[in-house]
Amino acid sequence: MSAQVFTLPDLGEGLTEAELVRWLVADGDTVGVDQPVAEVETAKAVVEVPSPYAGTVLTRHGAEGETLRVGEPLVSVGDAEEAGSGNVLIGYGTSGGHEGARRRRRAAKRAASPGPAASPVVPAATSVADRAPGERRPVQSPVVRRLARDHGIDLATVEGTGPGGMVLRHDVALAAARATEPAAAEPAAAPPAAAPPAAAPPAATAATAPDRDPRTGLAVRGIVPLRGVRRAVAETLTRSRAEIPEATTWVDVDATDLLSLRPQLTGTDGRPVGLLAILARFVVAGLARFPELNARVDTQAGEIVHLDGVHLGIAAQTDRGLVVPSVADAHRLGMRGLDTEIRRLTAAARDGSVTAAELTRGSFTLNNYGVLGVDGSAAIINHPEVAMLGVGRVLPRPWVVDGAVVPRSITQLSLVFDHRVCDGGTAGGFLRFVADAVESPLSALADL
Repeated sequence: MSAQVFTLPDLGEGLTEAELVRWLVADGDTVGVDQPVAEVETAKAVVEVPSPYAGTVLTRHGAEGETLRVGEPLVSVGDAEEAGSGNVLIGYGTSGGHEGARRRRRAAKRAASPGPAASPVVPAATSVADRAPGERRPVQSPVVRRLARDHGIDLATVEGTGPGGMVLRHDVALAAARATEPAAAEPAAAPPAAAPPAAAPPAATAATAPDRDPRTGLAVRGIVPLRGVRRAVAETLTRSRAEIPEATTWVDVDATDLLSLRPQLTGTDGRPVGLLAILARFVVAGLARFPELNARVDTQAGEIVHLDGVHLGIAAQTDRGLVVPSVADAHRLGMRGLDTEIRRLTAAARDGSVTAAELTRGSFTLNNYGVLGVDGSAAIINHPEVAMLGVGRVLPRPWVVDGAVVPRSITQLSLVFDHRVCDGGTAGGFLRFVADAVESPLSALADL
């Protein structure tokens, strides 16, 4: 039987390795060209790797949880035939077949899972004893699965506190901590009544006690490896703090008129466009007037590179950490187009299907930290960008209008910027432009 060895392909974006999260095929399976064979996690995203060969899977090289480098064997395919595009770059897949296979698999999952009408949501307090032995919940994030493997925990024994009883990271961490409690809390057996009292053993010190943090002496509740997306985020933010002399400016804004106008601004699906899409349109217009903030600094060449066009990054919180997918050519889109793309990208970021290119091409970031329930933030710039606009939550507050104190819907906008590319005048001008657009949206739309 002739065989072809398919190696982990070029990941692009300077990525050189990936963690093998899950095999999608087994030894002996028949695979087709463009059929995904494995799910891997890079420093940018969790993606599926499609095979460029059709044939029988002879050998799967690597175990789930193992890290593979680009060029190392992934699968060996017997009686292999190569066809189709053969494009196996991470995050892009191959033409046609890959996406078709993904859609078929998702459709099969939806068909196998009862919908809301067929089965009520399982409350978080549902006991794991009610489940069949070895049964796993239908949705587990790669991070949760990996964390459970690291601690040797069977997810079927963990009580999930997420939607529908889904197991979350803190559930696994709590289960890991509880696994060490019985041995530590079990009292020593009492000596026989007739035995003479024995000398008490010396108490274990914090430094020698098992599963203790050597610095604080506290019990270790859980360990989360700093890798994948979290490692990439840590490296980016550390570099940002080390290289960029940043400054932050902010302003409180009356968003009452904007909230009143929003119901009249419907998207392609007939529902009102999101506030983030409206703000995105104002941001893009502001960058056209203050292009210094849509740039990057080339430290090696000693140059500030001003960019023609905007790839607008949208900060999104996911189970795998903070990621920033970007809307390509946001300057060419209206509010409806921006709304559609923002919804698509945030959904892709949360399910792990966002591509490496979408995560690394941004030129300016919009961060809606108001969804976290906070009013303001002094954010860290998403290196190598030079600025980020943050939006706090909208709250009813007393506000002076025409000399009278009235209740209004107020939010805070904050701009963090690289002081190497501009001064406070430029930053303040941009921030004031966006704030004025929020306070007088009809006037702003007339100009746009």
